[in-house]
Amino acid sequence: MVFDRIPPDWPYRDRARRIASPPHDWCVVDAGEGPPLLLLHGAGGSGHSFRKLIPLLTPHYRVIVPDLPGQGFTRSGARGRYGIDPMAEDIVALCRKLDLSPLAVIGHSAGAALALRLSDFLPLKGVIGINAALGAFEGAAGVLFPLLARVLAVTPFIPHVVARLWGHAATVNRLLDSTGSRLDPEGQAQYLTLVRDAAHVDGTLGMMAQWRVDELMAQPRPVATPTLLIASTGDMAVPARVSRDAARHLKVATYAELPDFGHLVHEEAPEAVAELILPWLDALPRG
Repeated sequence: MVFDRIPPDWPYRDRARRIASPPHDWCVVDAGEGPPLLLLHGAGGSGHSFRKLIPLLTPHYRVIVPDLPGQGFTRSGARGRYGIDPMAEDIVALCRKLDLSPLAVIGHSAGAALALRLSDFLPLKGVIGINAALGAFEGAAGVLFPLLARVLAVTPFIPHVVARLWGHAATVNRLLDSTGSRLDPEGQAQYLTLVRDAAHVDGTLGMMAQWRVDELMAQPRPVATPTLLIASTGDMAVPARVSRDAARHLKVATYAELPDFGHLVHEEAPEAVAELILPWLDALPRG
């Protein structure tokens, strides 16, 4: 069953499934055959951000791509569960509901931090982070931005106001440009659809307000899950040095860098990203 809210031309609409796994009503794309991979998008996005990477993976793997709680077309049943630990627990419950044991998790931005947290809950063979948001904001932003997000997340009507004020093509395109990425008109239109959705804006603000990546990276990691961190030098949202530094602190990590592209490199240059991902996945142990 497909959610009525999904536009007719939305990427992989025909492969979207409605999965009731409390407390959320999930929208999950399920495509391909082979060892399963779980793909997690970043804050403010949806599973659609993998639309160009999915066809490069599905000849070899089955890909499971959920919209995170409250974002995209997943209906949230608990706004207090947008933090990294509750979200990881709810994704584990979703995997059990699907009888799914992923070989690896591929996460973009905040989805990469979530993938690392899942390695503490699931017997993963590997984790891949694409422009992984594994560092706290620096300077005054490190104090003011989380505080602002918390205030906005609990203020009535703010998501509707944001959706109305920011839901214009020019505004969304400026936001995308600020990440260092240049998307085609189709990709720009898809993000415009998300920004115009007050429920999606509410879920994004809630995630930003409850997210604490600094606590994740401060935890000892007893399980040395092999990790591939891919960064792009043109990323203006999460500088490449964040992944470079994180790779030095993880037990078993490989760092790879792509020149020029921005934060949404998997949408700009999916072939280049796949050329790094596929050989690395092939080398993971099976069973």
